[in-house]
Amino acid sequence: MALNSVIGNALSGLRASQLGLRTASNNVANVNTPGYARTELAITSRNVAGQGMGVDVRGVERITDEYLLAASVRANSDFSAATARYSALDRLQAQFGSTSDESSIFGRLNAAFDSLSAAAADSAETVARLSAASELQTFFDETQRLSVEMRTLRNEADTRIGSGIGRINEILKEMQDLNLQAQSLNASSADTSGAANRQVELLDELSSYIDVRTNRQPDGRVFVSTADGVALLDNSRLQLEYTPAGTGAYGLDYGEITAVVSASGARVDLTQNITSGELRGLIDLRDKDLPQLAAALAEYAAGAADALNAAHNDATAYPPPNTLTGRDTSLVGADVLQGSGAATLAIVNNDGTLVQQVAITVTGTGFTVDGNAANSITDLVNEINTALGGNGTASFTNGRLSIDAANANHGVALAQDSANPSSIGGRGFAHYFGLNDIVDSDRPAFFETGLTATSAHGLAGGGVMSFKVLGPNGGRTADIDVSVAGATIQDQLNALNAAGTGLGAYGSFGMDGNGEISFTPNAGFEQYEVVVTGDTSVRTGTGKSFTTIFGMSDGARMSRAEGFEVRPAIRSDSTLLSMAKLDVTGATVPGDLVVSAGDNRGGQELAAAGQAKRTFDDAGNMKGGMSTLIEYGARVAGKVGSVAAAAQRAETAAESVKEAADIKRSDVEGVSLDEELARMIQFQQSYNAAARLLQAAREMSDTLINIV
Repeated sequence: MALNSVIGNALSGLRASQLGLRTASNNVANVNTPGYARTELAITSRNVAGQGMGVDVRGVERITDEYLLAASVRANSDFSAATARYSALDRLQAQFGSTSDESSIFGRLNAAFDSLSAAAADSAETVARLSAASELQTFFDETQRLSVEMRTLRNEADTRIGSGIGRINEILKEMQDLNLQAQSLNASSADTSGAANRQVELLDELSSYIDVRTNRQPDGRVFVSTADGVALLDNSRLQLEYTPAGTGAYGLDYGEITAVVSASGARVDLTQNITSGELRGLIDLRDKDLPQLAAALAEYAAGAADALNAAHNDATAYPPPNTLTGRDTSLVGADVLQGSGAATLAIVNNDGTLVQQVAITVTGTGFTVDGNAANSITDLVNEINTALGGNGTASFTNGRLSIDAANANHGVALAQDSANPSSIGGRGFAHYFGLNDIVDSDRPAFFETGLTATSAHGLAGGGVMSFKVLGPNGGRTADIDVSVAGATIQDQLNALNAAGTGLGAYGSFGMDGNGEISFTPNAGFEQYEVVVTGDTSVRTGTGKSFTTIFGMSDGARMSRAEGFEVRPAIRSDSTLLSMAKLDVTGATVPGDLVVSAGDNRGGQELAAAGQAKRTFDDAGNMKGGMSTLIEYGARVAGKVGSVAAAAQRAETAAESVKEAADIKRSDVEGVSLDEELARMIQFQQSYNAAARLLQAAREMSDTLINIV
């Protein structure tokens, strides 16, 4: 019996040493494998009736710390989110440049104003005027390029979200298969370390996409959930779904990331449950960072265009052009505008002498033309035609006011009343209609319409305005559709503000004295956001929707930077650049000189437009208020720089935390070649010793047999 015990002890020692060598060699082979946790042989002494009977191998154990693993996974998610944001914002910041960079958007506007100053110094200098027009066009080309770049970045982020969702589904499917393998191996008391290591590798990759928490089961399975508890993988698996929009267009309502439970088929919205990881960074980039910067850029570009147009409309070229054609106002002939003040319309000879002047006054209910009331725009056109007689004609077609001099040797000029300047929606008569704009746009550039709440909205029946309400955490709280209602703008506002069928539970829309519509949240809903997601309404005769005309949608406001250009006629003919001013008073009579060839006052006002105080609207998370164009440009540059810098700091901080967590995790899980070499020597020696025992037992057995 004693000899059998020796043999049994030797055999158990051989097996244990063999498994130990295999374990050590596997550790050495995976020394550079990401996510691999070293394994150790779990052995205990075998006791039978209180006597030692060799060694028992309980299995192979992974050396890991679940708390350190969880910390590493969280740090990986945060780092991936920060990296996704910073990589895009840093790329964008480099393209914006700084205010001191001559090639930046800000430097180009400064160069344009320098050229305008040079042109104003010598109003007859053709090269300076052409240079000014070219520099301005370069600035607006750059605003368009930057806006397109932000749309491109949004589309890239959206595409990457779709790709990430696809990879997440692949990971969850493989982890589900591994769970079944681990469960089966565990049931047969087999080594599960290989499956466990692969589970952790996949978990590390998964955490780079979304924030996850894990719960390892006694049977070897790993259950995965989001940080706030939504189960991604347990006894069943969620199948995530997302369809990229294929565009980065502003105002687009991107779809939600939904999940389908594989067992029941139930669908849940998972977007707001993703709080970290690359997907969260991309979602924030697409839905917050880029739209906010796009809004600031659009307000900057619109402010530049508006400031230049304000100066240009209060000036005139020499000689004045034969025709002035205004912007698309999105108005119809029946519209009645409100305002105040006075302006003068003049027909001028090519030599600068006056042919005729017409006094236009803006009232609370329309206009007067040479003292005759003209309520609607159609009335205004008729009264101007009556006043001009054979000297000129006015027309209003497709939302544009045009005034023509009848004689080819005559031109049209306008000027504000110096003591009581006209104002419609906060802009002078010529400026509001864009009669002498230097910068044109293919879409509404400002939203102070000059209309009143009692104005007819002119919307065709059947249109629907769609909104979504976002809660403080950005989650969708409600979807609300409001149909076209009533006949006036106030009727439509009432429908929008209805508590049951509209947005009245969250706030109200109202129109100010300039005809601009804005939304005011109710108390307790200041952190909520109301977003236009669609609008099929059409204002008859304009082809535009209600929310576009009044700038209620992100698409209408943020896309403005892509619509501006210096009027082609001015770029090709520098004499059309308005460098002079129309000089008329009540005592001016036909034949008086009212426009002079050497007058440079209009050019001086153009050159000074960048330093004139003006009102900017809130744009993204930039507050509006009074500021010069140059000051606002510096604020935009600062905003882009600060957002990118904050993203960089967040990435650096997240990287530091990740590195620290990974080091601590590696200290526990990582393979030490020195330690493994020592174990290999130890197991090799124990294997040799056990073999010697077995040999000794055989020799003893042979001796006994020979004795017999």
